[in-house]
Amino acid sequence: MTASPATVARGRADVCPGALQTHAAADGALARVRVPGGLLTGDQLRALAAAARELGDGALELTSRGNVQLRGLASGAEADLGDRLAGAGLLPSATHERVRNVLASTLTGRAGGHVDARPWARALDAGICAEPALAALPGRFLATLDDGRGDVALLGGDVGLRALGPDRVALTLAGADSGLRTTPDAAVALALAATRGFLDERAAQGGTAWRLAELDDGPRRVATALSSSGRHRGQVPSPARVEPLPTLLGEASGPPLVGTPVGTFPQADGRVSLIAVVPLGRLTAEQADLLARLADEVQLSPWRSVVVPDLTEDAADDAAVVLHRTGMVLDAASPWTRVTACAGRPGCAKSLADVRADAARAVATGTLPADGARQHWAGCERRCGRPRGDVVDVLATLDGYRVTAAR
Repeated sequence: MTASPATVARGRADVCPGALQTHAAADGALARVRVPGGLLTGDQLRALAAAARELGDGALELTSRGNVQLRGLASGAEADLGDRLAGAGLLPSATHERVRNVLASTLTGRAGGHVDARPWARALDAGICAEPALAALPGRFLATLDDGRGDVALLGGDVGLRALGPDRVALTLAGADSGLRTTPDAAVALALAATRGFLDERAAQGGTAWRLAELDDGPRRVATALSSSGRHRGQVPSPARVEPLPTLLGEASGPPLVGTPVGTFPQADGRVSLIAVVPLGRLTAEQADLLARLADEVQLSPWRSVVVPDLTEDAADDAAVVLHRTGMVLDAASPWTRVTACAGRPGCAKSLADVRADAARAVATGTLPADGARQHWAGCERRCGRPRGDVVDVLATLDGYRVTAAR
């Protein structure tokens, strides 16, 4: 495992917003609702849609961690929102609500992959919420649960599981292979142990780091502690030669490794899933209600798309037409599969432009910069919401937009 850089000294505590601890934006309070694994029932979608309509600005924002944000909340709306979320099963722990950042492979358990990561997502979330000490995790902490297709394993989770086959799972730390292996049944226990190990090492190095990669040699130290403890049922010795995770991706099974699939996909059970991109990640309350009518459960992806699963072919054809009419995108060739943006004006006081309106205009007129390459429009140097990987930056400045090459 490659050593991480020296410990990053953070001068302030992590203040990532949650459902109860909101962020004061220019357009009102912003609440972020964690959705482990991106999994939402129809009833939960309806509850979120009602909250957006009655408490916020009428829409839900999909984030790059598969979570949901509500904007434009009035002062004091947190209590009402918290009650609504708790009633819908979206707030199992008031003390842990900001640290439940869990990504799972898109389509997992339905098409592709070696294992179904949905039980992992539910068990890991329950395990985190059950331990009072884990409430101290930073709000930036991220767990990735990859069923073997290699999609979320590439997103740099602090702690991750990656299925290498139906009976073998790799533990990843700071997005790299730790060399530790376990079985699917013991995988969540190992991930929880690694999460505790992160907090232990963080405390030993001053207690200010937000991510495992910010600690001095953090991944190796956590892996060594886990290897020497011998506490974890199902853990097996690492191979003599540990391949870095990008090399292991040659074993991937399922849809493409980077980004999310778009369109119609056959499931293993003979039914089909629709995967629709939500332009700029802004899902209206009406669209959310529609999704809730189409499926008993949907999955949000970190690429701001929604999986509508378990449809017959005829139902999928009808649903695709309806979703398209509402503005959701099921065409893999659409430029909306390659364009993201931060909130911009008027929601963010730091933004120098209404980047969403400008990006939408560029898509509509066919004038996207960089020949329409994958790009992120940002209103300031912070580049909030920028996806990982090779992305062109379209950055608002006082003199217009500055376009920089993919990096």
